[in-house]
Amino acid sequence: MQTLSIINLKGGVAKTISAVTMAYILAAEKGYRVLLVDNDKQGNASKMLNMHSYVYKGIETIMEGRSQVMAAIIQRTKYERLDIITANMELIRANLSAQIDQQGPPQQERIKRALSKVADKYDFCIIDNAPDINISTVNALVASNYVMIPVTIDDFALDGLSELAEQIENTKINLNPELELLGCFVTQYATGEGTDRQGEELLRRMQYPVFDTHIRRTEKVKQATFARQPILLYSNRCAASVDYRKLTQEFMERSGING
Repeated sequence: MQTLSIINLKGGVAKTISAVTMAYILAAEKGYRVLLVDNDKQGNASKMLNMHSYVYKGIETIMEGRSQVMAAIIQRTKYERLDIITANMELIRANLSAQIDQQGPPQQERIKRALSKVADKYDFCIIDNAPDINISTVNALVASNYVMIPVTIDDFALDGLSELAEQIENTKINLNPELELLGCFVTQYATGEGTDRQGEELLRRMQYPVFDTHIRRTEKVKQATFARQPILLYSNRCAASVDYRKLTQEFMERSGING
């Protein structure tokens, strides 16, 4: 199982849309078995798939270090080959508990240990992370093979990028030598605006790798969130759907995966 974390310390950059869409493409269009992990207390990935609940056990159970029966934590979505571990506000309490727990499993390895139990059941795991560096996002990096960073071009586009890159590098050195930053990718890209083009070029001149694919801005994305549908189901031919297909293919090529 190849595990990808999608993360940025800035909110509103389409982390959740990207995680859900890539997971859906890998499952529905490429035929892989995919596990989507919602690792954000807001639970937006769970909401996108109509799975948000305080009834289901979810990521908070893993972070609390309880003995996990993964079959009770992983939920089937209505989409073939796509399962999810949900999240809700209980993750706040679980993260606090993990930080002070000296008796349970190692604090930074709880997600990795849980996912290892089902690694033979899935081809890919996509983790949607909170815009924060906390114990559960560190866990996600420890559990991941790859990281992708969605970026929107505005006055604050680079806020937190250096800190995030440093955290990724520290995790690679100290906890997960297999971790690789595949690159940033620009979301909400306005084709006719020079600012977006210049911002993308600026990213390329900096030390961060950048994907060739950017995700064009379209109102269909926002509408899909209200419809609680992956964007490809809501509007199969819109610019964002076309671009996410290209991005998913580029992810597979950059990570050396055939498909």
